[in-house]
Amino acid sequence: MVRCLGAPVQSEVTMVQVQVQARASAAAGQMTHEAWSPRTVSLAPVAAQGRLSDLLSIMGAPIEDRRLCDAYLIPLRRVRAGVVLLHEGTRAESVYVVRFGTFKTLRVAEDGYEQVLGFSGQADVIGFDALCSGAHPSSAVALEDAGVYALPIRELDGLRQRVPSLDRALQSALSAQLAGAAGIAEVMAAVASEARLARFLLQRSMRMASLGQSARRLRLPMSRRDIASHLGVAHETVSRSFSELVNWGFVAVDNREVEILDSDGLRGVARNTRGCPDERGNETPHRRSRTRRATRACASSASV
Repeated sequence: MVRCLGAPVQSEVTMVQVQVQARASAAAGQMTHEAWSPRTVSLAPVAAQGRLSDLLSIMGAPIEDRRLCDAYLIPLRRVRAGVVLLHEGTRAESVYVVRFGTFKTLRVAEDGYEQVLGFSGQADVIGFDALCSGAHPSSAVALEDAGVYALPIRELDGLRQRVPSLDRALQSALSAQLAGAAGIAEVMAAVASEARLARFLLQRSMRMASLGQSARRLRLPMSRRDIASHLGVAHETVSRSFSELVNWGFVAVDNREVEILDSDGLRGVARNTRGCPDERGNETPHRRSRTRRATRACASSASV
């Protein structure tokens, strides 16, 4: 017997009211404030369903009862780039597990400024923080075409009891996200924007490695503006920090493709809250020379 979770699947494309970004122009050198305005958009139909066993596989959880897990069908929702998955302040009805794609979570201040809180990718859980209040404390927007499993909250407790591996997978995912929150605090503790960016890139590198992807070649689905908001700096500052890391020879940048050329050097920037590369550890003469040039440049700019 196949068990379907949630409401019946709709075959037609649904129309929903979502809020989309409308960027306001800002004076040169100032951070851009962002307003939100409603617009009707089309979402892809929630026509597909995935088996619980597939969801567990994505989350890296063991499938203890294949027959049981195959019997549960989980609604799959496709979300196009730029479309809001969930809105800040709305009633929580589902918890989402990312199947593919990337989302940014954000809050909008009273003046319209968008603060990016973090980024969620494959196997991450979105919306679990709404269970305590019943309302979503933040919004989630797709940065690229994405897909999510939708676990109805009203059925979640029972499903976790019947399928212990799902319960453990959710606990593991939430624990990882708590650790990630501590990592964000570490990023923000750095004074220099170069140090913040270096820590951000290293965190992305570790995340990619955990998914079995290259830890050196990173594809950043988020914009420079999103990165700036996440790091608490101006958009122009992020661009300048990328240029500094490129000039120091630690990374190569091609639009949203970033290659880490010198991971030790990048860690040296991340270790120093002022953003200057340090000279600790064993280095080749070439790397030592490059590090010293970068340190002198950093010290020179700090004294201006």
